[in-house]
Amino acid sequence: MKGLFSLVQSAPCRIDLEFKSEDGKAHKPTTMVKTKKEEEEVPVYASKETVRGEIRITPMTTKKLEHQGIKIQLLGQIELSSERGTAHEFVSLVRELAPPGDLTTAKVFPFEFKDVDLQYDSYRGQAVRCRYLLRVSVTGKGMAPDARREFNIWVTNYEEASEAAAPIKMEVGIEDCLHIEFEYDKARYHLNDVVVGRIYFLLVRIKLKHMEVEIRRKETTGAGTAAHSDSETLAKYEIMDGAPVRGESVPIRLYLTPYDLAPTYRDVNNKFSVRYFLNLVLVDEEDRRYFKQQEITLFRKRPNTTAEVAANVGTGPPKLGAPPPAHPPAAPANAGTAGA
Repeated sequence: MKGLFSLVQSAPCRIDLEFKSEDGKAHKPTTMVKTKKEEEEVPVYASKETVRGEIRITPMTTKKLEHQGIKIQLLGQIELSSERGTAHEFVSLVRELAPPGDLTTAKVFPFEFKDVDLQYDSYRGQAVRCRYLLRVSVTGKGMAPDARREFNIWVTNYEEASEAAAPIKMEVGIEDCLHIEFEYDKARYHLNDVVVGRIYFLLVRIKLKHMEVEIRRKETTGAGTAAHSDSETLAKYEIMDGAPVRGESVPIRLYLTPYDLAPTYRDVNNKFSVRYFLNLVLVDEEDRRYFKQQEITLFRKRPNTTAEVAANVGTGPPKLGAPPPAHPPAAPANAGTAGA
């Protein structure tokens, strides 16, 4: 990443910002963030980290730059597509960099937001955006215009893996036509995890031609009667091609790493939620679709250590449809009905 961000502004000055680490070097890590027109490389922080750096103010004329003060703000905002132009702020911190005065040459101002609470992850979805930014403002004096520039940062927080949970088991079907049992190994996965499961056919009197598993994301904005939801399919895998027979077991092995997933978010600042579902879809010879959804929880696991990464080198690419664990089918825990 270029350590120095710069933008030539028409008047009255140019504002540059360089993010620094504790030892004075350029801040790392960074990430690429997609915007509507391009990708932007931005610094990455986690909650309780210190955001520090330097601001350079450069007058754009040979005359001295008179100002009413220079400040920097760290802001956290939630923007909803249904409320264009409105930003809901949940973090607002300010540091005064200089009192009223004037500048004749470029000047550097250090800044620091120490151990700042960045409790929510940065997120860009279909209907909502949660963002953090630094806003530098130079207040003009008299007829001189104000100068302002914003610099994005990206926040990612981590969770510790919880103890192994019991597998999800459910029996679904259509009376006297279709009776299946599906099982997933757990309901909580980290973003680089593997979904392992199986489908067991107890009764098949419908001519099925294939079966697939989808990963679906559901964004919900607002609350109560004003709540609005948008869903999108992030992944779709065909796990069976052809008609199954009674007693057949079909394995599921779905790797999450290739997909651009974010963690599950619930009631972020009472503005939005993001949930994920595994959607099992069966299609018969007349192209009728039967489905069953199961909600799962995703979380961001702290990156592996260097030793753990080295131990995984050479394991080869993931393969879908690997054999299931060698144990007999478990009895179903409860029942439901497949939707058409």
